[in-house]
Amino acid sequence: MNYDAMRIPEATILQKELQKRTNTAERQLSVRLLGGADISLNLYNSTIYAGIVLLTYPQLQLVGWSLVKGETHFPYVPGYLAFREVPALVDAWTRLPAKPDVLVVDGHGVAHPRRMGIATHFGVETGQPTIGCAKKVLTGKFSEPDLSVGSFSPLMSGAEQIGYAFRSKSKTAPVFISPGHLVGMENSLEIIRHCVGKYRIPEPTRLAHDVVNRFRRGELTEGWHSLR
Repeated sequence: MNYDAMRIPEATILQKELQKRTNTAERQLSVRLLGGADISLNLYNSTIYAGIVLLTYPQLQLVGWSLVKGETHFPYVPGYLAFREVPALVDAWTRLPAKPDVLVVDGHGVAHPRRMGIATHFGVETGQPTIGCAKKVLTGKFSEPDLSVGSFSPLMSGAEQIGYAFRSKSKTAPVFISPGHLVGMENSLEIIRHCVGKYRIPEPTRLAHDVVNRFRRGELTEGWHSLR
């Protein structure tokens, strides 16, 4: 998968085509293996570092991780960052010995102007059930949830709910949860509620962020690494 030769008008068309295939209906989920995905790159640098961690669920015990270093030449344009990030993430995903029941991606799902954040884009392209968990709002409005851990409020785009603002740590800014693909709105909230640790960032994406940064610093090597 490579989007480097694609122009923005073509990317917009693809987003709209993928959006038609998005499925965020609520469903009965059986989650035993949970994934967390993160990307690290400079805005105007072509080198990209991608990582996916696998954890047991609901215990959140780290099983291992897949790391990939790649190149991207798609331009940095807000709203189209998935075209820079998804190819490397797919490469990391293909190297997993087992696919997670659900993958939590550092970024948005349907909480995107065209309902096509990285979690949704990745999920539709691969068929992987995904949830977006982002640190900042890209689109939509919300009322601040209560300051206690576990509080939440809907993230709205007009009359349409596109996610949740979720207080993952007391008295800190909320994170923003939205379904990506093959996971519902309430499914997404329920899973992330069980991923809260000591930090603001829920454990799947926090651990993915940690291993990707260690990889970028040269402390870890490319490929799949098992802790079992």
